[in-house]
Amino acid sequence: MRDYLDFYIDGAWVSPAQPKTLDVIDPSTEQPVGRISLGSAADVDRAVAAAQRAFSSFGRSSKAERLDLLDAIIAAYKAREKDLADAVREEMGAPSLLASGAHVPFALMHFETARKLLPDFSYDVDHGSTLITKEPIGVVGMITPWNWPLNQIACKVAPALAVGCTMILKPSEVAPFSGQIFAEVMDAAGVPAGVFNMVQGDGPTVGAAISAHPGVDMVSFTGSTRGGVEVARNAANTVKRVHQELGGKSANIILDDADFESAVHQGVAAMMVNSGQSCNAPSRMLVPAARMQEASEIAKRTIAQQKVGAPTEEVNLGPVVSDVQWNRIQSLIEKGIEEGADLVAGGPGKPEGLNQGYYVQPTVFGGVNNQMTIAREEIFGPVLVIIGYDNEDQAIEIANDTPYGLAGYVQSGDIGHARDVASRIRAGQVALNYAPLDLAAPFGGYKQSGNGREWGEHAFHEFMEAKAVLGYAPA
Repeated sequence: MRDYLDFYIDGAWVSPAQPKTLDVIDPSTEQPVGRISLGSAADVDRAVAAAQRAFSSFGRSSKAERLDLLDAIIAAYKAREKDLADAVREEMGAPSLLASGAHVPFALMHFETARKLLPDFSYDVDHGSTLITKEPIGVVGMITPWNWPLNQIACKVAPALAVGCTMILKPSEVAPFSGQIFAEVMDAAGVPAGVFNMVQGDGPTVGAAISAHPGVDMVSFTGSTRGGVEVARNAANTVKRVHQELGGKSANIILDDADFESAVHQGVAAMMVNSGQSCNAPSRMLVPAARMQEASEIAKRTIAQQKVGAPTEEVNLGPVVSDVQWNRIQSLIEKGIEEGADLVAGGPGKPEGLNQGYYVQPTVFGGVNNQMTIAREEIFGPVLVIIGYDNEDQAIEIANDTPYGLAGYVQSGDIGHARDVASRIRAGQVALNYAPLDLAAPFGGYKQSGNGREWGEHAFHEFMEAKAVLGYAPA
């Protein structure tokens, strides 16, 4: 059992202002595996005060000092990789191979990317006699989700530190263990007191206090669109910058000139990664209507290869994170059946032999139209819908017919064809032919998928203000 009852504020581990605890549930067993303290507005006040004090000096630190700090964090993080992987496996059910092969290294790569970019990052531009410069925005409140807990912490903390911001982190209370160990990493790395602070807690209490706090200059939130709306409302009275990475219902357009067998197989497998709990998951597969039956048969064979089981075993899918998520996914699977979609594979209920734990059958629906609930709502589980299109223009119209715009995917045997289709998709990131992630490329969405961008140099700019100094140089 893990007991994480202290918060990290002003370079020290401190007790909460008001003792209150929450059990953390292992989704593979449905049993408690630890406790955290739930913070209050008073804890946020302490953390903000510490971050404000620290910003007076850290905001003016040199690049060399921050590069040394990034080096120390990278080294301290590497020393805790196994502990971090174990934490992710316990808190949100990620299979061991996924935790150690993706969750932990992706977070490290955000720090390595920031370390690589910072030496050549330019703050100043001469514009005649005017100097246009960039400065750190100040104190940043960071509210992160449970589905990729380390990645979402690191992709905020790394660029914010790199440009000289101070911060308060609230990890998800559903998956808080990795955030606690991350704070231990920051402490071991010697991050100056007050630069990084962590307060555990829930959204309505700690998240709302961070968003509304007049001492917080910016709030960076990753989570549901509904949650993002609440953060923006809470932040409105103080007119702070609100940076959001929210939901998605990303279209995967498989063109008729693609290697169809491979494209469908890879698309189904990609949807199942992390038990479908990724905001940029390719959750709507668009195929030529005449090939719907073919696509369904390939999908069914692919699902048969997806092994579901305990995260400690060599499996493709572990459980989903909580009973709340499991029940929501089940209701949407039932809705798909009710609305007349063709159940190709999976379905409601738990996989055979897995009676304990929040396990979901990897599920595929064929014959879906884009007005069905399962095509409109973000299911956030291992559920794929296959939608037919009559021509390319209709495929693009369907892809864009969504309130979301986080990601898109295009598969074609002709790269020029794929590029042309990608240019017409209204989404912040489009992957051609299952291109691998590029953590130096901007990540973020159009429409209700949020605003602003994370990852790489674009993230640096999100955490900075532009200042024009007129008369800086002789006219």
